Amino acid sequence: MARAALLGAILFAAIPARATIRYEISVAQPEQHQFRVAMTIPAVRGQATIQMPAWNALYQIRDFAYHVSNLRATDDAGRPLRATKLDKQTWRVSGEGNVTVRYESYWDEPGPFASQLNASHAFANLAMVLCYVPERRGEAVSLSLSDLPAGWHVAAALPSASAAAGYTATNYDALVDAPIEMGSFELFEVGGIGPRVKVAVHGDHWTREQLEEAVRRLVTYETELMRSVPFDEYVFIFHIGAGAGRASGGMEHANSTAISGESLPQVVDVAAHEFFHLWNVKRIRPQSLEPVDYTREQWTRSLWFAEGVTTTYEYYALLRSGLWTERQFYEQLAGVLADIESRPARRWQSPEESSLDAWLEKYPLYRGPEYSVSYYDSGQVLGVLLDILIRDATDNRASLDDVLRDLNENFAKRGRFYRDSVDIRASVERIAGRNFEEFFSRYVAGADQFPYADVLGRAGLELKAVNRARAAFGFVSGRGPEGAIFVVRVEPGSAAEHAGIRDGDILLTLEGAPFPRGTERWLREHQPGETVHIRLRRNGEEREVAFALGEGAAPTFVIEEAPRPSEKQRRIREGLLRGTTDAVR
Repeated sequence: MARAALLGAILFAAIPARATIRYEISVAQPEQHQFRVAMTIPAVRGQATIQMPAWNALYQIRDFAYHVSNLRATDDAGRPLRATKLDKQTWRVSGEGNVTVRYESYWDEPGPFASQLNASHAFANLAMVLCYVPERRGEAVSLSLSDLPAGWHVAAALPSASAAAGYTATNYDALVDAPIEMGSFELFEVGGIGPRVKVAVHGDHWTREQLEEAVRRLVTYETELMRSVPFDEYVFIFHIGAGAGRASGGMEHANSTAISGESLPQVVDVAAHEFFHLWNVKRIRPQSLEPVDYTREQWTRSLWFAEGVTTTYEYYALLRSGLWTERQFYEQLAGVLADIESRPARRWQSPEESSLDAWLEKYPLYRGPEYSVSYYDSGQVLGVLLDILIRDATDNRASLDDVLRDLNENFAKRGRFYRDSVDIRASVERIAGRNFEEFFSRYVAGADQFPYADVLGRAGLELKAVNRARAAFGFVSGRGPEGAIFVVRVEPGSAAEHAGIRDGDILLTLEGAPFPRGTERWLREHQPGETVHIRLRRNGEEREVAFALGEGAAPTFVIEEAPRPSEKQRRIREGLLRGTTDAVR
């Protein structure tokens, strides 16, 4: 999921330079969970309007203003100024010259999609904490941090300024696209690679040697793939451990990422995805997401590519860097195909439509299989299918890798934004040398069933349906607006219903671990009849229930290598697995 950072000079080129807008964040008394913010606005003429974003990090209107309290304003002499609230996220301050606005912002929510301040650390997605002046978003800004507890230090992908100023950014959008970690975390630089990459880790259940090696492999593979390093310094912020698992996932930023998970393998998988966002979505970016409007939804048809094809490259990176085996790759892809086929909504919701409907994901009902198909899943499969079809059309002389590089050269590096699926298709056709109108019409804009078997067959791969009993919980779950996982619907007569699970219950843990966001992979590793223990919350009270898994009728697939592929099929398959082509270099 992404938030824009490439606004800057493009949107605000016509605005004359002014004095820097200054922010200061105090984290005194962190156990109170209050970020204390001072925002100094220079050269105010009569009045200034300030706003708090309504969304960030997720495609969800989340109204961060409800975290704000005690907003007040003063002039240079410390005299109070009138501050009038105009709507849920907007204030008007009357004054002249330098105006300072102060307020508190309460945050104690873990994970990369929120912010948190407590006695152990602070993590801030700055768009959730800092207001902005709408007509002056393009001005330079500075940020200082104060009252850090003894032993705390800071990690952020921001240029350092003087000791007093702390950090600087070219504009508000660049500032808030750089999350900040504060605490007594471990910080190190990844050795053995050209780009400067730092890693900050808060938590436990990890070793530096393993994490550094995994990051080194992923950064090396993906920068070599894209043939570019669009940063001076990149920062990975990891939250690892049981507490982090409840808000697991990752969020991409222009020069950094924040990732939470309960284990080292989990965060490494997410890192493969988030680092590829460095290009796809942060720089190779759809016009429909520009310029950023923090006050309302921004509709786009291209998340199947921005997020889904990034997922394609997540698993390509894990495989091609040697972190995954070929068997793991095949099993993961087969599982995604089964997940898609198990959702009745696949018959009518296209990948473009699921992209548009991303803003509905905060509603648990929408996430049910009858109502939606994940653009992550459909986009990942589309990426693999397009890769094979390009290789097939060019006798394995080109691939989807060339499409990503083409988009990077023609859009990202030129400061241009692509026109959703129109420019993606044009790039595919340039690389493949043939028309893809029917493919995009049927499978991207349309909801026709993907041609799995036919296309995989061109890479010497066989897709087989497996008749085996499949475990089922007996309820459908979905993710709420703040990351909590809810019971959307309990199946009547199921063991889960008899155990006392009800619609709307918040699912906390499964077998002592944080309840997974996606249940299909977990269920594939268990059998009907196994007893499971789930801890849930209802009406503020927690309880634990135990019941036997039921049996589901969802399809299960296996992907196997054809025993006697043609010479062309073999070359395509090897190219797919290795990330190579037969192009003359």
